[in-house]
Amino acid sequence: MKQQSLEQYQVFIYLVAIGCGLLFGTVFPGSVGVLEFALWPLLGVLLYATFTQVPLAHLGEAFSGSRFMVAAVVGNFLVLPIVVWALMQLAPAIPAVRLGILLVLLVPCTDWFITFTHLGGGDTRRAIAFSPVSLILQLLLLPVYLWAFFGADFAISVAQREMLMAFFGLIVLPLIAAFLTEKCIEIDKLNERLANRLAWLPVPLLALVVFSIAATQVGTVVESAGLLGHLLVIFVIFLIIAGLLARALGLLFRLPADQGRVLAFSLGTRNSFVMLPLALALPGHLELAVVVIVFQSLVELFGMAVYLWWVPNRLFPIVGSRSRSKNAQSGG
Repeated sequence: MKQQSLEQYQVFIYLVAIGCGLLFGTVFPGSVGVLEFALWPLLGVLLYATFTQVPLAHLGEAFSGSRFMVAAVVGNFLVLPIVVWALMQLAPAIPAVRLGILLVLLVPCTDWFITFTHLGGGDTRRAIAFSPVSLILQLLLLPVYLWAFFGADFAISVAQREMLMAFFGLIVLPLIAAFLTEKCIEIDKLNERLANRLAWLPVPLLALVVFSIAATQVGTVVESAGLLGHLLVIFVIFLIIAGLLARALGLLFRLPADQGRVLAFSLGTRNSFVMLPLALALPGHLELAVVVIVFQSLVELFGMAVYLWWVPNRLFPIVGSRSRSKNAQSGG
């Protein structure tokens, strides 16, 4: 199977992994301790492989298209947090659920949105250039968002030793390792084979991660099943608003259609599994946040299947190419 095919079918791979994980956790509850132990190394390797797909060494190139960059930053880090605040009014009054929604909806995706941009006919170079900017900004702004939404006392209570260790051990260290890997690949072109192999890893590794989470959190998943319909409504509304917001910002900043498509996929996709280590390190009474994050990623993947039709055909059609195609067919 080609890498692109693997990414196209990833939603089904994750669904199978979650189903198998729930079954494993139900049938073999005494064995989930091994998976809990293996989950943290798996997450570390997953995030390292993911970060190697983000061109961190080419951060300066991101500012070559200032209009698109401003639109993407404004949309992701100024407007969407207001949208999330509004959607929080629809959320259940359960701290773990609300925290999970915030953790996953406030941070834009930095990896598979590039794949969807490519599949949707967007300017992939812009997507690649925006990725490192997005990653750095979200890591800097997430504590600010949590403080703004929950207040200083809650933010401090959440930022316990385990969560800080997860942040530095499973996000900062893989980020540094990915940067060093990218520099080594630039120096030694023979290492490009390593880069190609790393590009295959995120999907199967994430499948293993969601399998492990489903197996270890099966009790929490069963107890929260009644919440999933409520969460589904919130996440679907978010996807609709994100697409319409991309259209509005595209018009406001006079972006060409291919850049508008990048903006739509950036606003619609969230950095769910980069937030997983933080959610898994939360105190026990907030463990439901993990289920919220995993469920959002599944809703999003189905949503991206719709986006792949909606974005190029309705939100950002390339009118000139259609006109030329019609003229060619009519012989005009």
